Amino acid sequence: MSASTETGREPGRARVDRWRTKAEVLAEVRRSPGLTRVELARRLGLSSASATETVTRLREAGWITECRAPVQGRGRPTTCLQPCPDGPRVVAVDVRHEDWRVGLAGLDGEVTGIVGARHDRDPGAVTDALRDAVARVAEGHRVVAVGLAAPAPVSDDGLVRATELAWDAVDLGSVTACLGPDPVTLHVGNDATLAGVAEARTGAAAGAGTAVFLTVEVGLGGALLLAGRPHLGARGAAGEYGHLPFGDPARPCPCGATGCWGPEVDGRALARRLGAPPPDDPRSYAGSVLARAAAGEDDARAAIRTTAAVLARGIAGVVHVHDPDVVVLGGLARGLRAAPGFDEAYRRALMAFRRDDPVPVLDAVHGDDGALHGAAALALDHATSPEGLADICGD
Repeated sequence: MSASTETGREPGRARVDRWRTKAEVLAEVRRSPGLTRVELARRLGLSSASATETVTRLREAGWITECRAPVQGRGRPTTCLQPCPDGPRVVAVDVRHEDWRVGLAGLDGEVTGIVGARHDRDPGAVTDALRDAVARVAEGHRVVAVGLAAPAPVSDDGLVRATELAWDAVDLGSVTACLGPDPVTLHVGNDATLAGVAEARTGAAAGAGTAVFLTVEVGLGGALLLAGRPHLGARGAAGEYGHLPFGDPARPCPCGATGCWGPEVDGRALARRLGAPPPDDPRSYAGSVLARAAAGEDDARAAIRTTAAVLARGIAGVVHVHDPDVVVLGGLARGLRAAPGFDEAYRRALMAFRRDDPVPVLDAVHGDDGALHGAAALALDHATSPEGLADICGD
């Protein structure tokens, strides 16, 4: 969900076009901090005068800073470009099944000043707590956008429909109301999708043309990343891998379907295999079962092995569909990947021509912080786009 205002000082498209080159410059600085002005001009095909004018404008707007670059051999001195340490900020919000976290990020995308707390799943109370936290981390900074990761499908209308939290259609737009009279845009994305974005930009899938990210928390989510950007589908709700019919066709899922993959690979699945009641906190319960298995408990090891095999076979199916360069696993899936039998189950489920050189399955680099980093990237993508810069910087 996003909101923006039009100043009316000139037609909207003309205003946006004036910021297109500046947006391209910021994208290069985000991608390659420290690049020289000469290299920047070469990459974007800019004249020296155009590069100078654009960099000057962005420096005056507070986005970037310049420092003298070392001169190699003969030639004119040049400067290298870095994100300004005191420049505009975005707020990153990660709403999880049992808690939430809020942090602040600059153009470099590093999330700092993180605060968080557990919640009782009441949408009104969660919204109020997030609004207070956003105000707290934003105090004293120029905030230009907010990115929010939600544990649910997020369609184009921006409403969060979190079946695992019993949220039907929750509008979290009011979390930005604390940021002053000028509207600050809120951009909402699925948490697994955004964790995948973080891995594709600066994690285990960095540089991959096609990557799949899968994470197991309460259920299973994920994203297909194409050149670092998520494929969102026709309605913005792609990536619901946990609802592929890879599970028991007789078992209902909270989403309304039956036979979903997600309930077969999370803490609820482990509890069933151990004959335990459904856990109140499936994420924490799964962690405890992994610890028991590592300590040598036979029942826990058997439950983990079975669950890991179910995950591995499903991953093979996803590989067959997408043919990715790499599959990256987050959350509980990282622990299941290390379980005995995972690699064998994965290879056996692959088509024969893939077995000699199977698509690598790697652990996520960002760990539990993936969605938070992805939320910051989502907000920065919008704030540094031509449209965002036109709204934020004006003329």
